Amino acid sequence: MAYAAMRVVFAFMYLSHGLNWLFGTFGGNRIPPLSFPFGAAGIIETTCGPLILVGLFTPLAAFIASGEMAFAYFYAHVPRGSILPIRNGGEITVALCFGFLYIATRGGGSISIDRLLGSKGGRR
Repeated sequence: MAYAAMRVVFAFMYLSHGLNWLFGTFGGNRIPPLSFPFGAAGIIETTCGPLILVGLFTPLAAFIASGEMAFAYFYAHVPRGSILPIRNGGEITVALCFGFLYIATRGGGSISIDRLLGSKGGRR
């Protein structure tokens, strides 16, 4: 249960960022979907976020999400003058990156669509 809760919360936080980029929800500024890198990030986040949330194609979606967060960290945070997350505002980016990397290696878990479908993505 705790793993499923972690997967859902991380995915919701990730999805929230994508909705913020693409639709300006939660008080954000809307970014054109075809702009790089922020529009691309919004598309990845609004695609992979729900997949991870429900546990469908979980290893692949979480691996892509982890890579996108690593890219975001080095593209948007490190140039602020420090590699340390506490100094460049990248704490959530690093946490999501490593959280999704863990989810990619573990799969959807026992409470996931992957598990219901009997795929390897639902492994424990």
